[in-house]
Amino acid sequence: MSCEVFNRRLLLPVQASEAFAWHERPGALDRLIPPWESAQIVERGDGIRNGSIVKLVTALGPLKLRWLAEHHDYSAGRSFRDTQRSGPFASWEHLHKFESDSSGQGTLEDHIEYRLPGGPVGSLLGSSFVRGKIQRLFDYRHNTTHADLAAHSKHQGIGPMQIAITGSSGLVGSALVPFLTTGGHSVTRLVRREAAEGEVTWDPQAGSFDASPLDGIDAVVHLAGENIAASRWNPRVKQRMRDSRVVATRTLCEGLAKMSAPPKALICASAIGFYGDRGEEFLDEKAHPGSSFLAELVQNWEAATQPAAEAGIRVVNLRYGVILSPKDGALSKMLMPFKLGGGGRVGSGNQYWSWISIDDAAGAVLHAIMTDELSGPVNAVAPNPVTNLEFTKTLGRVLRRPTIIPMPAFAARLALGEMADELLLASSHVDATKLIRSGYEFRQPTLEEALRHLLGRT
Repeated sequence: MSCEVFNRRLLLPVQASEAFAWHERPGALDRLIPPWESAQIVERGDGIRNGSIVKLVTALGPLKLRWLAEHHDYSAGRSFRDTQRSGPFASWEHLHKFESDSSGQGTLEDHIEYRLPGGPVGSLLGSSFVRGKIQRLFDYRHNTTHADLAAHSKHQGIGPMQIAITGSSGLVGSALVPFLTTGGHSVTRLVRREAAEGEVTWDPQAGSFDASPLDGIDAVVHLAGENIAASRWNPRVKQRMRDSRVVATRTLCEGLAKMSAPPKALICASAIGFYGDRGEEFLDEKAHPGSSFLAELVQNWEAATQPAAEAGIRVVNLRYGVILSPKDGALSKMLMPFKLGGGGRVGSGNQYWSWISIDDAAGAVLHAIMTDELSGPVNAVAPNPVTNLEFTKTLGRVLRRPTIIPMPAFAARLALGEMADELLLASSHVDATKLIRSGYEFRQPTLEEALRHLLGRT
């Protein structure tokens, strides 16, 4: 039976040699796996060199599919192949080919030859479905590759940096680490367990932190903190939220301040909860804080970075809006009811939700590290905030599902208590001008393009 062929060519924003290097660096495979796929990397070998093995586990409905591929035909700066050794296809071979023309313009060509299982019957029944999945996959891969290379090329005059990260396994951290390493930067993870290679152990609640193992670090990114939407709020949960942000941040910053050669920059996660429920008021970084529990928490959280600032470290407090990712966070919780046709506005639907895609959440961190003139609070939100009603309609349109089942405010409060008022019903119309004026270019400035990219619905 003849094989099926898929071919896709990408015009690169950099020379082919840099795109090839991007694929060789740690984290490239992580960046290329679409967030809507429940794929897990079980084993990764020595990059894309000959004989390197990659093992993946992914899902097709209730079925768990295992994929083992081997890299071969490695030609430095030019091409490499991966061939399925075991997995869902009868056969699969993928050629990655990199070329530059006389002007230096680079291209990437993905050429795949594959056969479906089940012979002619399998091909007849599954060809259209599989080809559609491959097209979605490479739409995502090429968009991500192009955007990542373009983002890193803006800072090509600055040498590779040594960056330490807390919260590296969280929502933003798990996207940020491979984004940084594929750009050529080195990452040291601050972890609360026994440290492995490339890690440093710290205890956020210890009250003190010996930061000497971080000597030579250029920047620190502080993302650690308890998930504020993980459970219904009560006094005990609120105290954990305070400790995981305020106490941990102060502990980290006092440790950094005592270093003989502290890092040049500290990028600390914060939140637009700083502003509280403000209706349609247009909020920039100069706006006064709110008075809710979350607003007070964020004020104290940001104030805890003061020891670092006093030590001469440039501090940026990235005030994140709702971070969109189908892997975790608000969007992931909304997907199932919306896919089942049970989605709808929350409360009146008139409250503003200022949001940011996971790619821009990570991109803003790199930009903050590299932009010396950026300091203090910075709103990390997309330039086009929407109301909850607009969010609901857009998500329904992208998923091709009706959005006619609202959640009344009293039902949200009954289910979530105080959290409903602060996270779902509060309105924050937040401005991203400071980030944009400092030179940041959003990958997904509008909600619909962000959702289509993240959910593979282009």
